[in-house]
Amino acid sequence: MSESAAPAAGELRADCSRCAGLCCVAPAFAASADFAVDKPAGRPCPNLRPDSRCGIHPELRDRGFPGCTVFDCFGAGQRVVRVTFGGRDWRDDPATGQAMFDSFAVVRPLHELLWYLTEALALHPPAPLRADLAAALAETDLLAGGDPETLRALDVDAHRGRVNPLLARAGDHARQRGGPPGPDRRGAVLLGADLRRVDLRGANLRGALLVGADLRGVVLARADLTGADLRGADLRGADLSAALFLHQAQLDAARGDRHTVLRSTHTRPTHWAAAGPPPPRSARRGRSTRRP
Repeated sequence: MSESAAPAAGELRADCSRCAGLCCVAPAFAASADFAVDKPAGRPCPNLRPDSRCGIHPELRDRGFPGCTVFDCFGAGQRVVRVTFGGRDWRDDPATGQAMFDSFAVVRPLHELLWYLTEALALHPPAPLRADLAAALAETDLLAGGDPETLRALDVDAHRGRVNPLLARAGDHARQRGGPPGPDRRGAVLLGADLRRVDLRGANLRGALLVGADLRGVVLARADLTGADLRGADLRGADLSAALFLHQAQLDAARGDRHTVLRSTHTRPTHWAAAGPPPPRSARRGRSTRRP
């Protein structure tokens, strides 16, 4: 598949109107700060309506289901329902339902990889790396389009292990462009850390645990946020307009306000504070730059 035949951006976004509520049935979740009840895999959430919509969607956070608000299937749900199973519904046949749930568990991480690969190609990497990324994109899309039996036999972790080094190379290249690369904090445990005076421009934050971290006013231009855990992170006044590999679910899990600077492709979460003063000027590190 050539780059021109890559999945369209809309195909990598959840479209619940074309799905059958797979994310509300297939995964298991346990009663916790993220979910108000226990639910085993394959059992519908009690809030799922017959029309496959959530009965409490506008109140998920208030009703104890913030975990639902930060889940993103990257368009895997509608692909499994509409393409893999030709529009069938899991309610129609228990056997079909289980096969559909098993397929969703495989297609969802593949679609996440497709999203990252698409982002990497948009960073304009050098030609050899661009060719490798395009080939990985084509292979990943081909795998995601397999039939249920093929999907069930697929080793997703092994495929991810082959793709991740390419994504890391793309991120490193982008971090080094437009200025020296920032600190390498890959996988760092920064739970609740006060990072307001740390220069994180061009930083490698892949897989960093930033739960509850204070990032108020921090400029994250060219910072690689692949897989960074931003749950509860304070992004008020932060500039993420040029951050690398930042997806919407990470923003949905964090805290921010109207002073948080985002790319036009991101949506300001509704639970973020609507008002409030900008952070002190001394907290801002560097100036915002355009996305590489």
